[in-house]
Amino acid sequence: MNVFDRNINFDALFKFSQISHSTQLHLKNVYSSLAVCMLVAAGGAYTHVVLRLFQGGVLFALASLGMMVWLAMTPHNPDTEKKRLAILAGFAFFNGVGLGPTLDFVLAVNPSIIVTAFLGTSLIFICFTLSALYAKRRSYLFLGGTLMSGLSVFFLLSLVNVFLGSVVVFKLHLYLGLLIMCGFVLFDTQLIIEKAENGDKDYVWHCVDLFLDFITIFRKLMVILALNDKDKKKEKK
Repeated sequence: MNVFDRNINFDALFKFSQISHSTQLHLKNVYSSLAVCMLVAAGGAYTHVVLRLFQGGVLFALASLGMMVWLAMTPHNPDTEKKRLAILAGFAFFNGVGLGPTLDFVLAVNPSIIVTAFLGTSLIFICFTLSALYAKRRSYLFLGGTLMSGLSVFFLLSLVNVFLGSVVVFKLHLYLGLLIMCGFVLFDTQLIIEKAENGDKDYVWHCVDLFLDFITIFRKLMVILALNDKDKKKEKK
C-alpha cells in the first residue's frame, strides 16, 4: 500500500460545521474588510516612510482613536454602511501612518526585518485564527479574564519602566505584549462568532478588533526582531 496515494478532501478543510451559514458569510465580510484595511494601512505607512507627507506620532494616534470613537457612535444599519466603511478606512490609514516611527527605527537597523515581521505576523494570525475557527465553540472565551489581567500587568510594566528605564523590563514588556495579543486573536475570533450567532452582524466593528490585533502583533514583532538583530551585531563586534 502506497501511503502517499491518498485523496485529500480540501473542501473539508474549509467546512466549519459548528458555525452557521449566516455567520460564515459574516466572517467573509469581516476578513474582506480586514484585507482592505491592511492595504489602506500600508498606504498610510508608505506616505510616512517614502513620501514623507505625514509624520506619525501622538497626533495620528489621537486621530485613529477619534476615528474609532466616531465609528462606534455611528449606528450600524444599511443607510450608514458606506459612511462606516469610509471611517474604517480612515482609521486604518491613520494607524498605518502611526507605524511610521517604528518603521523608521527598523529600517535603520535592517530593512529586511519589515518583510520578515509581516510574514511572521501573518503566519501567527492565520494559525491562531484557524485554531479559533476549528475549535469547539466558546472554548477560548474563558481567556477573557486572563487576557485582561495580562493587560493590567502589561500597562503596569510600562508605567514602572518609565522610571526604571530597564532594557530587560522593556524586552519583557514586548514579549508579554506579543503573547497577550496572540491570545486576543483566539478570544476575539470566537467572540465575533458568538456575537454573529446572536444576531450582531456589525462586520465593520468586528473588523476593528482583528485589525488592532494584527497591527499590534506586527509592531511588537518588528521591534523584537530589530532589537535581536542589534544585539547580534554588537556580539560580532
